[in-house]
Amino acid sequence: MGDYILSCCSTADLSKEHFHKRDIQYVCFHFTLGDREYMDDLGESVPPAELYRRMVAGEDTKTSQVSVAEYEALFEKNLKQGKDILHVTLSTGISGTYNSACVARENLSERYPDRKIYVVDSLGASSGYGLIMETLADLRDAGMGIDELHQWIESHKLELHHWFFSTDLTFYIRGGRISRTAGFIGSVMGICPLLNMDNEGKLIPREKIRTKKKVIRRIVDKMEENARDGRDYSGKCFLSQSECMEDAREVAALVEERFPKLDGKVQIFPIGATIGSHTGPGTIALFFWGGERKN
Repeated sequence: MGDYILSCCSTADLSKEHFHKRDIQYVCFHFTLGDREYMDDLGESVPPAELYRRMVAGEDTKTSQVSVAEYEALFEKNLKQGKDILHVTLSTGISGTYNSACVARENLSERYPDRKIYVVDSLGASSGYGLIMETLADLRDAGMGIDELHQWIESHKLELHHWFFSTDLTFYIRGGRISRTAGFIGSVMGICPLLNMDNEGKLIPREKIRTKKKVIRRIVDKMEENARDGRDYSGKCFLSQSECMEDAREVAALVEERFPKLDGKVQIFPIGATIGSHTGPGTIALFFWGGERKN
């Protein structure tokens, strides 16, 4: 597939099979569950159901990003084969992994002066980051070269929209993203906060919606308001979920009904261990292409 490779982090939350099918390489984050460290290897070490069961049972989770040495290993194995690299990282709004990838690039540039290593901040996360990688693979397979592809993603990455909600505020409270008082009131009143990712790649609360039924409809309304061409949106749509597949299928069905020109069915993926360690179960995230994101 050309003289360059596409790569990203496991936090793009696609499946191992999907990455392989699209010829996208990935490097794994790490997480600690209880007293043991694991690779965030797309659920192979700890399946999502087990992760969330153990979190609910009270086991602590911590996450750590990809190291400079791990990036160097990923990059160098391809540089040795004469391949250029376009690597996309998790958003700088929630992680410092972009800086690690840039250090690795600088460390290798002197040894491989004839090779190109592009590092891009996705300003995205989970399967929204994954939809960026999917689109880059489509453009690569259509014949776009690495320089043009790098320019394209830098110009268009803020057009990838992330909207999400949670029906369980436990881990948002535990992680300090929601105060205990607000979380308690929200839980008692059945409030499901609706959030999105702004143009700095940070997660921003947008609306407080009472009842799951209403927030499911509201997230699809947000897609209609922001998607390219509105109800005539003809791009791909990805959805990620943390142990709430029934809710995910309901959102997907509403999207497919409202957007008849959609490119295929809504593809649903599990939220991986790194992102899921902060959200816990009960989170739905919807991703699509639209106009440029604003604060």
